[in-house]
This record gives sequence, C-alpha cells and structure tokens, in this order.
Amino acid sequence: MSVTLEQLMSWRREFHRFPEIGWSEFWTTSRIADYLEEMGFEILMGKQIINEAFVRGRQKTIVEKGLVNAKAYGAKEKWLEKMDGYTGCVAVFDSGKPGKTIALRFDIDCVNVMESKNPTHIPTALGFNSLNDGFMHACGHDAHITMGLGTALWISQNKDKLVGKVKIVFQPAEEGVRGAAAIAASGVIDDANYFASSHISFCATSGTVISNLQNFLSTTKIDIRYKGKPAHAGAAPHLGRNALLAAAHAVTQLHGISRHGDGMTRINVGVLNAGEGRNVIPTQATIQLEVRGENKEINQYMVDQVTQITQGVAMSFGVDYEMEIMGEAVDMVNDTELVELIEKIALEQPQIHKVEQRYPFNASEDATILGRRVQEHGGKAIYFIIGADRTAGHHEAEFDIDEKQLLTGVNIYTKLLQNLSAS
Repeated sequence: MSVTLEQLMSWRREFHRFPEIGWSEFWTTSRIADYLEEMGFEILMGKQIINEAFVRGRQKTIVEKGLVNAKAYGAKEKWLEKMDGYTGCVAVFDSGKPGKTIALRFDIDCVNVMESKNPTHIPTALGFNSLNDGFMHACGHDAHITMGLGTALWISQNKDKLVGKVKIVFQPAEEGVRGAAAIAASGVIDDANYFASSHISFCATSGTVISNLQNFLSTTKIDIRYKGKPAHAGAAPHLGRNALLAAAHAVTQLHGISRHGDGMTRINVGVLNAGEGRNVIPTQATIQLEVRGENKEINQYMVDQVTQITQGVAMSFGVDYEMEIMGEAVDMVNDTELVELIEKIALEQPQIHKVEQRYPFNASEDATILGRRVQEHGGKAIYFIIGADRTAGHHEAEFDIDEKQLLTGVNIYTKLLQNLSAS
C-alpha cells in the first residue's frame, strides 16, 4: 500500500468544498478526525491542545455560526463535544519504542473570498468549488490539510519503520496569525525534538522548494476601542466625550511612531469605524491595526508605543479605552540541520529540479510561534516552501494550484520523518 495522488486529490477537493474561517472550522476538524480515527491515531482536541488565555481574535458570533453550519454539513456530534468550542486537533502516533518526538504543523482555515464562478476556473468546472458563499480555500490550506492526512496515512501504513513519537498539528485560525499561540501555550508540543511546517506555492512554482526562508517578521495585530459619552452636537456638545476624534488623533500619531534604529519596523491602521449619527457626539470608535518588527524586541517596541499613544489620547479626550491582541507571530531562524536535510530530501525527488536555499520572506507566519516554542525547549525547527504553479495570486477568487504537488509534499514529509526517526 502507498499514498496515491488520486487519494490526495480527493481529500483536497472535499475540503475545498467546505471552507471555514478561523475558529469556526468545526466541520473541517470533525472530518479530519474521522480520517485520523480510521487510521488508528490518538486524537487530541479542545482544551487538550488549546490554552484559552492565549486564544486570539475569536469572535463568538462567528464560532456559533460555524457550529450551526458544521452540524448542517454532517459533523459528528462526538467530535463537536470533544472540541468544546475550540477547533483544530493533534494526531499522536506513539511507536512504543524509544526515540525522538517530531511535530508537524498544517493549518486548516480559509479566507474571506468569494470563489470565482467562471467556468474556466477548475474547481467550478469540475464541481468542487466552495459551497460556503463568501469563503474560499484561496490560500492553499486545503492542500496543507491533505498533506497532513497523507503523511498520517503513510505513518499508519509504515508503523514499523518509525521509533519515538509523531504529533501532527492541524492548526486553526492561521489567517490573521491567531491560532498558534493558544496551541503553543497548551504545551502539547513541548516534548518535540523537531518541528516542521511549510506553505504550498506562495513564492515558488512547481518543481521548486525553498528550504530556508529568512526575515520572518514578528507581528502583533491589535484592536483599540474608544468609548466616549453621547451629547447633542448642537445644544450641548460640551457634555459629550468624542470617541471619533480620539480615534482620529490616535491614527495620525500611530503612523508617526519613530522607526527603530536596530531593524525593520512596520505599522498599518487598516480599519477605523466610528460614530452613530451626524448630530450626536460619537461614543464608539474602533481601530484595527498591525505592527511588525524584525525581531520580538523591535516588535515589542512598536506595541509599547501603540499602547502609550492609545492611553495618552484617551486621557486627552476624556474617553475610556480597551486594547485587545487579535493575532501574533514571532521571528524565527531555521535550524541548519533541518535546512540541509530538506535540501537533500527535495533533490532526491525526481520532480524537484531546483532548491532555493535563501529567500527573504519579509512577512509573518504564526507557525513561527510553534517553531520557536520547540527551539526554546531545546529542539530544532524549520518552515519551508513547497512550490506549486497557481492560476492566480493567494487570496484571489481564481486561485487554484497544481495538485500534483500534493504528493511532492507528502513525499518530503514522510522522508523527513524517516530521516529524523533514525537520527
């Protein structure tokens, strides 16, 4: 028996049809668990893998709607009960023999994109396009789920070839870098000697692997909410406290934060909502922003500056405020041992003709939180790219990938397991 491309394509298309956004992936998690149970894995869910204190950007209304949709799609009640409101799962294989513990991470959420109905769009033409209007697997996470399941299937077929343990993390809420922190803080992979994760396509085409992404930026996504006091804008404006003006002043000051001399920084206010009516002193204002830094320390400098400005503006305008971290990721440096091993494995694949050893990522990925967690406990970590041709950019309505690279991904992960298990 072996893992076939036909099986992988079938899984990918099944998950493509039912996209779910972060923290609402109840059907997706349930279906993953169905397959893992058939393969004989121990399955951890809910508070076994989620530390509630570190959950980021989880909105109750979205969670509740996702649960309703999952039940309508046919998610099994036993899995929904075990999830206890939190999506994602970890499959555990224990060989019963002494050896290393290897953690692999695959993200499972979709993005807020309406999938193209163009008849030339392959998912539409072949009938596996999204059934959930306004949501789409337009970033390749359906392919990541598939690679995780394909790797799990290989493990179930080749148990005698492995020693130690393998933990396969199916992570919720990667978009907005919201899900990894809670899983890391649960301690579920604290015993891992090695950690690996990857992304399909992105900055690489079919036949290419990028073994050593560099310049991962630490980032924090923050919501600021100002609360003022209403008053008649004509008769008694002096009795009000203007949350809109507070937010507007905050935005201009936020974009004026001095950049750090020791490395790259970024800030962007992406959303500003405020006010109730033209003749009422605005009582509510919300700012959605992100900061980034070349490392954790520089990113923290940006967060501290945001906090100081937020507090100062609130005092100046006499309004109340609250800040909430909605997502986060950290910087990470891939370990040389794993970079060299991925390069070696990739070049052994006949369909891989190029391994790019260095690529400046200059972006953020919350897998780094899990990777850094393993590194801080004495293990080694890597995040790499599995190239795949695509029909459009990530997060676009026409996005689709070269499905042959699903098998490439599974082959790389299973060879990685064999090498690390034997080390």
